[in-house]
Amino acid sequence: MRAKPAIRHLVDLLMLLVLCFLMGYQLWGEVAHEWAGAGILVLFLAHNALNLRWYRALFRGQYPPLRAVQAGVNLLLAAAMAIQIYSGIVISRHVFGFLPIQGGMSLARRLHILGAYWGFLLSSVHLGLHWGMFLGMANRRFPARSPRRRNALLLALGVLVAAWGVVAFFRREFPTYLFLRSEFVFLDYEEPILRFYLDYFCLMGLGIFLGHFASKALRQKRPA
Repeated sequence: MRAKPAIRHLVDLLMLLVLCFLMGYQLWGEVAHEWAGAGILVLFLAHNALNLRWYRALFRGQYPPLRAVQAGVNLLLAAAMAIQIYSGIVISRHVFGFLPIQGGMSLARRLHILGAYWGFLLSSVHLGLHWGMFLGMANRRFPARSPRRRNALLLALGVLVAAWGVVAFFRREFPTYLFLRSEFVFLDYEEPILRFYLDYFCLMGLGIFLGHFASKALRQKRPA
């Protein structure tokens, strides 16, 4: 009975890791980027197959504030991932280069930027909206002698990571790409891998932080 949730969590984790890899296009090269993109396609299909029950329940039951926000984020994330995958296939020169696709490159490149940057942020917020579940699992498996002290340390760490994420959000020019103010992404091919992924780890932490505390606030509200 527990196998399916474990597989679902594994697929979600792999999607998040591959998405982080994809954001570092300049670090790994075009061929590796395309194969990772093909991996995202497989994981995306698996993720949706494992969550068919959620789609069937969309039009059932009430929508308290938390469920409404979770549903909105989930649907926007699914759209961003679909856009990213579609545009990646159109502009592919290696993995999907055999497909007889004619034209549409300019639009696909713009869509790919939107799908990548919105997909990364929405993935992080999506994870944050469910972060309480992961914390509960960790607490049960690794009980603390002083829960209050541990929670204070985790909160301080979360604030530091989120603050770094805010700095990285502007340093990495996310507003420019999220709203497509530029059709080209600035890539630093000489940037150290550690510094790049430290920024993106903190950007993800910012999304998790916001999603987690938004979910806590929304749980206190009742539907109108």
